[in-house]
Amino acid sequence: MKLGILSCSPKCYSTRRLREAAEHRGHKIKVLNTLRFAIDLEQGEPDLFFRQKQLSHYDAV
Repeated sequence: MKLGILSCSPKCYSTRRLREAAEHRGHKIKVLNTLRFAIDLEQGEPDLFFRQKQLSHYDAV
């Protein structure tokens, strides 16, 4: 699965542990800074944006 983790600090313990556990299970992970992340809910299905660019498909965020 392709997973996104929302976190202000990719180096904090809980974020590191989530990432390690997911990678150990074979998932692809990207840590997304919550201050640069946005969700557009206007069109029915949410659009995800990171640094003002639309994200590719994620299985879970």
